[in-house]
Amino acid sequence: MLRARCVIPHRILLRPYATSPGPHALVFLEHREGALDSGSLSAITAARRLGGEVTGIVIGGPDQVPDVVEKAKKLKGLTKLLHSTSPAYSSQVPEIVSPLFERLLSDGTPFTHVVSAHSSSAKSLLPRVAAKLDVPAISDITSLEHDGSSNATTFTRPIYAGNAIATVRAPSSIGVKIFTVRSTAFSAAPSEDGSQVQVEALDPVELADAPTQHIRTDLTKSDRPDLAVAGRIVSGGRALKNAETFKATLEPLADVLGAAIGASRAAVDAGYADNSLQVGQTGKVVAPELYIALGISGAIQHLAGMKDSKLIVAINKDPDAPIFQVADAGLVADLYEAVPELVEKLKQQ
Repeated sequence: MLRARCVIPHRILLRPYATSPGPHALVFLEHREGALDSGSLSAITAARRLGGEVTGIVIGGPDQVPDVVEKAKKLKGLTKLLHSTSPAYSSQVPEIVSPLFERLLSDGTPFTHVVSAHSSSAKSLLPRVAAKLDVPAISDITSLEHDGSSNATTFTRPIYAGNAIATVRAPSSIGVKIFTVRSTAFSAAPSEDGSQVQVEALDPVELADAPTQHIRTDLTKSDRPDLAVAGRIVSGGRALKNAETFKATLEPLADVLGAAIGASRAAVDAGYADNSLQVGQTGKVVAPELYIALGISGAIQHLAGMKDSKLIVAINKDPDAPIFQVADAGLVADLYEAVPELVEKLKQQ
């Protein structure tokens, strides 16, 4: 694997930052329907590796924040928990939420780092905040190391669809360092009873004339495990022919394994599956215990989203398919014959 190294250049900031004896990370804790997102738990783990204090922040509407705060204050690794409540924060539109972060990170801020999962929400919010503060944002990091003597932080992040690893060093002169975390690279922070995390409420930043209005949120409902955090995933590719064949082939195997269903971009573009099921560079990045690829050739963009899986099983009739280069177990066979037989064998166990 190639390795690239780059250094973020020194920036002349127009305002001074308060010096701190050590790193102090602010972790953006995302939530949905009263539950904390698993990616945010991984972000806490990443923040702890800086070696300093870790403060979490929960933002949402009046009917959302209380329940989430009760769960968040039990998370191991947090030293403090901030929360801000406003009806305007219910949908967490980046243009409406970002002024709160700008106020928190203004002159004299105690925070040296801002951390979040590499989620759709954070990818919209944090670059906006970084631009307002005139500091760089580092995305999708897979490891980090903080040098206490120089207060510089070194990150690694995949580039070129994971075929190269860039090493990025952010010196202390940058001020606040903003980065997002690839959740599959860090374990989730556990909860612990009896936690004594200090909880503090923040006044929201109300905008007289919000530039963006939230209309509605459309979510795909499923009784299956969440693809992003599932321990087992069955994915299908272009070879599944159509949506009916995709469903009829993958669902019996996913049912017997208790697995989530995924798809390659080719299958999604062809209309076989919803885009919420896409695995790959432009879809979800997953790292389950078991990943079964059915009729997936193994394009580099797809491999970037699943090659960290613990056990990869591929079934494809093309012996030269690139998927076999990363698979731990491969079967060159017609999937329409192999999958039903596999389902029957599993039912007998």
